[in-house]
Amino acid sequence: MSNHQKRLSVPRAWPVERKTEKYTVKADAGPHGEDGVPLVIVLRDVLGYVDSLKEARYAIDGGSVAVNGDVADDPRRPIGMFDILAFTERGEYYRVFPGEGGRLALTPIDESSAGSKLGKVIGKRQVSGGRTQLNLHDGGNILVEDDADYGVGDSVVVDNEDGSVVAHFPYEEGCLVTAVRGSHAGEVGEMVRRDVTSGSDPNSVVFESGDERLETVEEYVVVIDEQFAGDDADADEESDDEDETDDAAAEEEADEDETDDAAAEEEADGTAEESEESDADAAESEESEESDADAAESEESEESDAAESEESAGDSDEAEESDADDEEVNDDE
Repeated sequence: MSNHQKRLSVPRAWPVERKTEKYTVKADAGPHGEDGVPLVIVLRDVLGYVDSLKEARYAIDGGSVAVNGDVADDPRRPIGMFDILAFTERGEYYRVFPGEGGRLALTPIDESSAGSKLGKVIGKRQVSGGRTQLNLHDGGNILVEDDADYGVGDSVVVDNEDGSVVAHFPYEEGCLVTAVRGSHAGEVGEMVRRDVTSGSDPNSVVFESGDERLETVEEYVVVIDEQFAGDDADADEESDDEDETDDAAAEEEADEDETDDAAAEEEADGTAEESEESDADAAESEESEESDADAAESEESEESDAAESEESAGDSDEAEESDADDEEVNDDE
């Protein structure tokens, strides 16, 4: 068996890009079989908490990552459907749930819901002591006393600490189911009927999701509880509320920016008006100074004309006196 895993040949459930690099991390032996996704891929490609396998090892060695209540110690440990991931230091809890196209996705849950996980019964057998062993979809098994209450296709909620059965959901018409594979992966609805197919073809299931009736392979559906689906809905509502809060905050910031812009424009207009008034006053002052200068020049011109007129009058009088003296002299002669 090869120790390498090419991206092009990874299962469809793996949330990795197939054409960016040639190889990716290969999962170690463990639960979920071929569909198990290495823990490092969840930390790196889905959550973005680490950038490399080395950083994933460092984070896991610190004991801050738990899977189904147990502290993880292997970055290649397989992670699969309905597993519970807990990041105690960050206070974050996730349930692995089918996403679009059957890829594994993480659904945020609260701490109280992280204490148990869902398992689909895929087989049961008698063991020594008269007890019954239930085989679950992830490769795990539990022991129960009365096998009459459990059947293949049922779902059980198992406590992560002691492995006891917390709840039991029978596989029957009218139960709430979700598809984990196929084109309807991630759809949740009420099972309408189960069609048994003769021959080697798989049985099929018809369930209602909203106003649609969907049909898929029986192996692809898992019985869930309304409360189980409600956790996802509550998480979506919380996410929507956070988005609405962020939008409201963004709108408030935008209004504040508009108010600041309006105030800045008013200040700019006031500054411009003051500048215009100052310019007008300066212009008036210059005109007044020019007018005073013109008046002063006019006065100087008038004084100069008057002085010239007086001088001209004096010259005229002197000339007349001289003429008179000349006449007197002539008369004496």
